[in-house]
Amino acid sequence: MRRAGRTTAAQARALEQLWPRFGLEQTAGSLGLDSAFGRSAPRHCEIGFGDGTALAAAAAANPDIDFLGIEVHEPGVGRLLLAIEHQELTNVRIICHDAVEVVGHWLPAASLDRVNIFFPDPWPKKRHHKRRLIQPPFLAALRRVMRPGAILHLATDWEHYAGQMLEVADASPGFENLAGEGHFSPRPEERPQTRFEKRGLRLGHGVRDLLYRRLPD
Repeated sequence: MRRAGRTTAAQARALEQLWPRFGLEQTAGSLGLDSAFGRSAPRHCEIGFGDGTALAAAAAANPDIDFLGIEVHEPGVGRLLLAIEHQELTNVRIICHDAVEVVGHWLPAASLDRVNIFFPDPWPKKRHHKRRLIQPPFLAALRRVMRPGAILHLATDWEHYAGQMLEVADASPGFENLAGEGHFSPRPEERPQTRFEKRGLRLGHGVRDLLYRRLPD
């Protein structure tokens, strides 16, 4: 759920002054994303964007694409809001809420062209594995909000979680592994290196990417 954490003065200002323009709150029924962005355009979503580095870089490089970020950690939201302000980005909107609930109940069907989930919390202890985001019910919910042909991009530096992701996603109806069943994908050049990835590499962790296409019904 939404986590306050420790915010800097600049992040607190951004949350107060910029959230009304770039933040999205729950409404009765599905969110009107065309209304929220003020246009109809290809739409990419990053779930758990951390400090927002990858999302801001992608939004700056692709002004013709709308980017929706979902994150529960308020300091990260504040940092992305500062990046939006500094880079004068107009194609980013943010939701600060639990992704399972947002995907399951807030987002309209067939509204996303791409979903990125980079380095989600691995919950490394076995008794906590049930808390991991990539589970069959969540992928079924993602399939609902993704358009046919949309891309799901997962990345992690935890070997066990990577294996679980591969097993779960390969078995999920409606998704095609672009590298072939049972295989990881090469790291796409366009994926920015995140702070979590750099930390994993310093610790000697291998980073694994998985790319899936949402198949037609």
